[in-house]
Amino acid sequence: MPASLCLIIATFLWGSSFIALKYAIAIYDPALVIFLRMLTTLVLSLCLWRYVIRFEYLKGDWKYLLGMSLAEPCLYFLFEGHAMEYTSASQAGVIVSCLPIIVALLAFFMLKEYISKAIVIGFTLCIGGSILLTLLSPNSEQAPNPLLGNFLELMAMVCAAFYTVSIKHLANRYSPITLIALQGISGSLFFAPFLFFIDLPSENQHDLTALMSILYLGSCVTLGGYGMYNYAISKVSVLTAAAYSNLIPIFTLILSAIILGEVLNVWQWLSIFVVFIGVMISQRHQELVVDIPLSESGEDINADTTLSGISSAETNSLKSVPAASESKG
Repeated sequence: MPASLCLIIATFLWGSSFIALKYAIAIYDPALVIFLRMLTTLVLSLCLWRYVIRFEYLKGDWKYLLGMSLAEPCLYFLFEGHAMEYTSASQAGVIVSCLPIIVALLAFFMLKEYISKAIVIGFTLCIGGSILLTLLSPNSEQAPNPLLGNFLELMAMVCAAFYTVSIKHLANRYSPITLIALQGISGSLFFAPFLFFIDLPSENQHDLTALMSILYLGSCVTLGGYGMYNYAISKVSVLTAAAYSNLIPIFTLILSAIILGEVLNVWQWLSIFVVFIGVMISQRHQELVVDIPLSESGEDINADTTLSGISSAETNSLKSVPAASESKG
């Protein structure tokens, strides 16, 4: 499948996950919801065992595998599960718009990714818009404490950004199903101890809609969404993949209006507009990454210096075309 189509489907599934989480945590404790979600993913991954064993381990990969598993699903779902107790699905979807900016910052420190003034300006607007959205969002049945809920969702985005950068390092050697199976194992082990500290539901407290939501989260969202995302990120740069997360709040807002009947006021829409302006400004930096100046003879000017600011992903993509020194302008 084309990487762009995989990313669109993945973001749609992730956007719908906020709706499913709302239904599930309305009946069950977030820790139980996440444990059952990861257990579902693990069981389904084991059914695809022949794809799980397709990987090529290299020395030092354990650090990325451990960091990826701890960031997402462990800490990510812990933050997001409790965030949905205090904020609305639509507001949480807007906070996701900050993900590309956070990915860019982490890629700068971890992958030596190029970062420009556009990233800084966009980051400022996104965070400012998110804070504005939080302060102007009234308490409601869907969002009893938006300040706390939106902060927890922002922490979840930091974990998601770290996951994205780690996946980019691993995706070429590990199949998408392998990485998802590892998530299922780590998530199940991480959240299992939480079950001893919560009240488990009795037989007459179960709800079919909530159970189906958990099944949907574990199969379609985690297995399907992450599978397509992991596949796509092996084909495109990390910032290109992260940029598609801008579709998540759009899908979330549409689904929230259709399914949950959520309504945003004018000031909330203004905050959302500020966030999207920041995201669009931040995307302008990609035009500067591949702009390698050439001399009149066709040779690159200080090519080593220019390429030093480009991530390994972008460098790999440049290798697919003639090198700057071979270019005829």
